Amino acid sequence: MKRGTILNPDLSYLLATLGHMDKIVVADCGLPIPEYVNRIDLTLKRGVPTFLTVFKTILGEMAVEKVLIAEEIKTKNPQMKKQIIDLIGDHIEVEYIPHKLFKERVSGSKGVIRTGEVTPFSNIIIVAGVDFDGK
Repeated sequence: MKRGTILNPDLSYLLATLGHMDKIVVADCGLPIPEYVNRIDLTLKRGVPTFLTVFKTILGEMAVEKVLIAEEIKTKNPQMKKQIIDLIGDHIEVEYIPHKLFKERVSGSKGVIRTGEVTPFSNIIIVAGVDFDGK
């Protein structure tokens, strides 16, 4: 049995195959996912697992250069915005884009991790960085 944080084989494989500037998405259960994009559906029931649980776990497993978040989160879900910013600190670049553009950019990702999150605009595109210093 694998020892480590992420035991889901599909998610573990996706993270292991990322290169610099590759993108993955952590999504609430309502985000439309194009048929041709790799989907890893972790949804068990409404609210399980939460967006933040999955996002925090992924942050512990990958080098992150930048994140993209829908502009609408600022007014439609400011609590989630604050929690995201608290998690990433000030060392990861944040770009806010209109939700319509966000949905278009999902199609360019290597995979979408669907959570059971049921709060609006709880979605993030994560751009892989490099980890040359091992930190």
